[in-house]
Amino acid sequence: MGLLVSGVVLWWISHLFKRAAPGARSALAERMGDASKGLFALAILASVVLMVIGYRDADFVYVYGPPSWTTHLNNLLMFGAIALFGMGSSKGRMRSWFRHPMLLGFSTWAVAHLLVNGDLASLVLFGGLLMWAIVSIFLINAREPVWERPEPGSAQGDVKLLVISAILYAVFAGIHTWLGYWPFGG
Repeated sequence: MGLLVSGVVLWWISHLFKRAAPGARSALAERMGDASKGLFALAILASVVLMVIGYRDADFVYVYGPPSWTTHLNNLLMFGAIALFGMGSSKGRMRSWFRHPMLLGFSTWAVAHLLVNGDLASLVLFGGLLMWAIVSIFLINAREPVWERPEPGSAQGDVKLLVISAILYAVFAGIHTWLGYWPFGG
C-alpha cells in the first residue's frame, strides 16, 4: 500500500506545485529552463509507475460491495469521461459547455471506478485522484475567476469527438480485458 500512497502523493505534488507555489515554480523554471518541464514530466511518470505497481501489489481489503448494476453505470460514465477528456481539444460545439472538461472527465473516470471497486486500494487510488481533480478545479477558479467561454465550433466537430470517443472506449475496454478485468459484468 505504501507504493500506491506514494504514487498518489507524488501525483498531487507534481501537478499542484505550479498552482500552490507559483513563485517557487517560476524560480525553478528560470534556473533550469525547459529542463524543469522534463523534471515534472519525470515526476508524473514516476507517480503513475508507483500507482500501477502499488495498486497491483496491494492486498485486497474489503470496504464495500458495489451492486451489480453499477457495472452498467460505470460503462456509461466511462464513455462520458473519455468524451469530456477530449472535449477541450475538439472543434465542436460541446467544447464551450464546460470550463474544465479534462478535469471533469478525470473526475468522472474516478467516480466510475469507485462505483465498481469496493476495496481499500481502489479507494486510495481513485478517491485520491478524484480529490486531486476537484482541488485542481477550485485552485484554477480561485486564481482565474473569470472564464472566457470559447466560441462553439461545428456539429461536425461534435460527431468527430463522439466517434473518436467510441473508438477509444473500445480500445480501453480491450486493454482492461487483456489485463484480466472484464469491464462489462456478467
